[in-house]
Amino acid sequence: MAGESTFDVVSKVDKQEVANALNQAQKEIAQRYDFKGVGAEIDFSGEKILMKANSEERVKAVLDVFQSKLIKRGISLKSLEEGEPYASGKEYRLEASIKEGIAQDLAKKINKIIRDEAPKSVKSQIQGDELRVTSKSRDDLQATMALLKDFDEADLQFVNFRS
Repeated sequence: MAGESTFDVVSKVDKQEVANALNQAQKEIAQRYDFKGVGAEIDFSGEKILMKANSEERVKAVLDVFQSKLIKRGISLKSLEEGEPYASGKEYRLEASIKEGIAQDLAKKINKIIRDEAPKSVKSQIQGDELRVTSKSRDDLQATMALLKDFDEADLQFVNFRS
């Protein structure tokens, strides 16, 4: 009798790559002519990324620069959760954060997709901020991976593939 094959569904982001993207965005904002004299900044503020500028359009442009740097570093924009620009004194601010792990409600949605659409031999269970998917058939697990690749609410990775 063959054993069970498993893999874990996770949502992780390389923190170093995020820091590199942030540094690149800071350099570009400091050098670009259209950001001169508008108080444009981007910085880490604890777990949040804080962007500042003197107008709503400029702060959105700062976000755009940061997003382009994330993409170049291979980080999915599904991992970036940005808020709305808000006025703070004479400047506009925009806060963003990097999502890691699979939230409980999202894990339940993924579980439901696996139950409803994946091959019947596939079982899944929530383990903290990741999902463990098991089946006797490796082909069924690969079909499940293909099914979850199209999931657009989070950036999912598949790790610990074992048979």
